Amino acid sequence: MAMEHLLAEVLANHFPNPPATPAQIAAFEARVGWTLDEQLRAFYLHCNGAALFEAPPDMNYRILPLERIERASFAIRGSEADADGSASHFTLVDMQDTNFVIVDVATPVNGCYPLLDAFHETYPDEAPCIATSFEEFLEKALHSGNRSFWLSSGSLEE
Repeated sequence: MAMEHLLAEVLANHFPNPPATPAQIAAFEARVGWTLDEQLRAFYLHCNGAALFEAPPDMNYRILPLERIERASFAIRGSEADADGSASHFTLVDMQDTNFVIVDVATPVNGCYPLLDAFHETYPDEAPCIATSFEEFLEKALHSGNRSFWLSSGSLEE
């Protein structure tokens, strides 16, 4: 499904924040030291974060606003030491209870950052890739029935 259709679905059926401004995006990129890929930039220009399926505070999927994205090791371990997580891992989706979907900005594939599962009990030793791009992640999340699609053993709606 194309990104524009996914964004339309988020805007129509979920709980998006107001869009980020180009100045907010520039300030974010200056703060974190990396640039949003094309898909993430499109998302944030449509909404600066969003809750999927349930309104805050009851949601499972909370795509973070730019101002809440931080180094994963700090969000999960309270540390910015490299031993506690890669300097290229940043939080992107709060799955609640200190579990996150994170983006790895060091290893773009076809211009897109992969998304990883960062379970607080196993991060940084384990952080499996769950989507090769934000578009892939968003499509699977929107079809998940509000479940963590990468953990679900039942079949998901395609």
